[in-house]
Amino acid sequence: MPLPSQLLENAVADFAKLPGIGRKTALRLVLFLLKRDVNEVEHFADAVTSLRRDVCFCRQCHNISDDEVCPICADTHRDRTTVCVVENIQDVMAIENTQQYNGLYHVLGGVISPIDGIGPSDLEISSLVDRINEGSVKEVIMALSPTMEGDTTSFYIYRKLAPTGVKMSQIARGIAVGDELAYADEVTLGRSILNRTTYDG
Repeated sequence: MPLPSQLLENAVADFAKLPGIGRKTALRLVLFLLKRDVNEVEHFADAVTSLRRDVCFCRQCHNISDDEVCPICADTHRDRTTVCVVENIQDVMAIENTQQYNGLYHVLGGVISPIDGIGPSDLEISSLVDRINEGSVKEVIMALSPTMEGDTTSFYIYRKLAPTGVKMSQIARGIAVGDELAYADEVTLGRSILNRTTYDG
């Protein structure tokens, strides 16, 4: 059914381009904005425009930042000898939320995926190699998703960094807290056995 306004139609079409937003949800969002005060809607539009125009990426780790260097890289209290390699910015946020890691990060911007046309040159791998070659990093933690693409990327990076002699590790993989053993796949269960830890009560 066509909408009664072309302006409404244009707004709905643009909102529907957002991931996870269908046409019905887009219409609901647009109608919500239509009921708001003009100044409030303009503030919303300015915030989105500023986000796209002014937000940059950290020149060291490629995390999102308002400045050339992100707050994590600029924090002198962080362990600068450890770098955790992640696929995207959401992974940085997830690890930071655990409050269990105090080192630095390196955001690749994706994983190697030939089927999607993504090769090593499309990712921030060469800049990672440059960081390690500077000599201050002692350990690189691979924290990529346990998928075929993630494992391929980890192996590629391992091969690239092997000549540097830096310690390479990866996050443990196993059964998540609250999961039932009977429903775990064999690969995850097998890794849980291999990565077992000492039970200290």
